[in-house]
Amino acid sequence: MKIAIYGQNYAKDSTQNALEILVDVLLKYDAEIFVESDFLSQQHEVVLNNTALKTFSKLDKSYDLLISIGGDGTILRAITYVRDLGIPIVGINTGRLGFLATIQTEEIASALTEIFNGDYKISERTLLSVTTQPKSEAIGETNFALNEIALSRKNTTSMITVETHLDDEYLTSYWADGLILSTPTGSTGYSLSCGGPVITPEANNFALTPIAPHNLSARPLIIPDKTKVTFKVDGREDQFLMSLDSRIVTLPNTTTVTVKKANFAIKMVERLQETFLDTLRKKLLWGEDRRN
Repeated sequence: MKIAIYGQNYAKDSTQNALEILVDVLLKYDAEIFVESDFLSQQHEVVLNNTALKTFSKLDKSYDLLISIGGDGTILRAITYVRDLGIPIVGINTGRLGFLATIQTEEIASALTEIFNGDYKISERTLLSVTTQPKSEAIGETNFALNEIALSRKNTTSMITVETHLDDEYLTSYWADGLILSTPTGSTGYSLSCGGPVITPEANNFALTPIAPHNLSARPLIIPDKTKVTFKVDGREDQFLMSLDSRIVTLPNTTTVTVKKANFAIKMVERLQETFLDTLRKKLLWGEDRRN
């Protein structure tokens, strides 16, 4: 089996530990291991000098699996390598509780045994695809997002107006700090923090959630994921920010942003005993523990 490993060194010690355990387990299964070149260069000498490890800077369809080490944010960056290749992703969590990265370091050996035995399930996650008029070179080929597309103000404390159309029909103009369009996967992230609803991963919907709206009547809105959504921003500044998950670009106010459901999905590997509701309950309890 040909395995790609991607990670980020936010929690370096825990990431290093997880990588070493992961490599040891994969070698027992005679896997062909490729580690993202920048990630490998930052690792401990024991791992860095392991001659069994190869590197990659780009993926192709020959890979059977991508293993992400970090948190949900790491997976959001990992999808820029996977794109539309259909490579399943396994998330190993070395940070806080995640909805995507659910395998803990101490579970690596047992989880991989299940995966190599075929005892797992695939959760297909919808993505958003973005185009702009005029075309923005800053977006490039990574014009998609797994969690959300967010439009927000730049270099000002003043609110912006986001004129919004659904399938070319005028909806409203949000007067707010910004506006989020999230997938079901992203509904438990930024959108939730702004008062948006939780959407189960299997739902065929998106959520429009205003960020700190001025109008009390502005509420989150659930729309079918087949809807084409068009945005036009106006404000005191000549530019605004658009984020595609963790990637941020600056666009002029003359830009029209169009968002649709992407024509491909991301395949997340889940253990058979995992459920979305169980993860949701754990996150809610984790949040309560943080406050107490």
